[in-house]
Amino acid sequence: MKFFRQLLFLQFLLFGVFTSAQDTIQNQSPEKYMIGIAPTPPFVEKSPNGFSGLSIASWEMVNKKLGWDYEYKTYNSLAELLHAVEQGEVDFSINPITVTDQRMTKMDFSQPYFISHTAIAQKKKSNALAVVKNLWSWKFISAILVLIGVIFVFGFLVWIFERKKNPEEFGGKGFQGIKEGFWWSAVTMTTVGYGDKSPQTTGGRVIGLVWMFMAIIIISSLTASIASALTVESINNEINSVADLDRFNVVTVGSSSSEEFLNMYQINHGEVANGASGIAYLVDHPNDLFIYDQPILTYEVERQQLQDEIQVLKKTLKKDYFSYSFPKNSTLIKQVDPVLISAMKTMEWSRLMENYN
Repeated sequence: MKFFRQLLFLQFLLFGVFTSAQDTIQNQSPEKYMIGIAPTPPFVEKSPNGFSGLSIASWEMVNKKLGWDYEYKTYNSLAELLHAVEQGEVDFSINPITVTDQRMTKMDFSQPYFISHTAIAQKKKSNALAVVKNLWSWKFISAILVLIGVIFVFGFLVWIFERKKNPEEFGGKGFQGIKEGFWWSAVTMTTVGYGDKSPQTTGGRVIGLVWMFMAIIIISSLTASIASALTVESINNEINSVADLDRFNVVTVGSSSSEEFLNMYQINHGEVANGASGIAYLVDHPNDLFIYDQPILTYEVERQQLQDEIQVLKKTLKKDYFSYSFPKNSTLIKQVDPVLISAMKTMEWSRLMENYN
């Protein structure tokens, strides 16, 4: 009997300890988690009914298993959101934050839930306008003027030799005779060969022979100059490496991973508030570049219906991994990561990703 009394006492004691521990855990856990977000379409979008987007939908899938009570705290910019995470103003953020070495020293990250790229957006240029612009360039005009001058010199020399002994073809005094010589020189250079004029004197034929060979060289050089003038614009606009960015005025979103990338390669750049303002900036600055996350660039171009004006280049600068972000040494990441990884293996997650790719 004494043994049973002791056993019963022990059960009551264990029940009390268990209840006390459970109360302690509940008291330590917040009633509601604060999740920091900043509008970043198509990942986080504000609507009349709340928030939507890929990041919102992914978190709702994860929270089906976690069952946490939470509320969103909105920030106006990426810089403000990152500062809030670093300072612990929020418990974590589900915004598409790119994992970088610099950020990993200030905060912790979950398993990446989206793979993206840093891309380049620029305003489309009309090939016809580029051709006209180059044809009116001083380099092209000066080449034409030099050519006209050379044609005139050889026409004048032939006229000097032919004006007396071949007056039928090169006759005439002053302007009339020089005009005939200029005509012959131009026809000879272009190898049209009308045959209406031909030198008869020895001096005229020597000039003609020299001019024929020189004309071949000049025509080849002129063709190369024209081709260069017509293609130099497109060559200068090609972007094949980070070094090519130095030829352009570049803007990006402040405090973004794109800005870290530009700073790392010492590329001078300006800042805009977000993806929407960056695309709007390109409309007014047709020669500049906007560098940011590829899916956000593509979405904003389509949302603002600027597909005919703005293009997102296929050439990308780097690969990015989007993750949830947590204050440094947060214990929540150990609870979120396993559930996030499990959710990423489901068909529901695959369908979600397909809707945003």
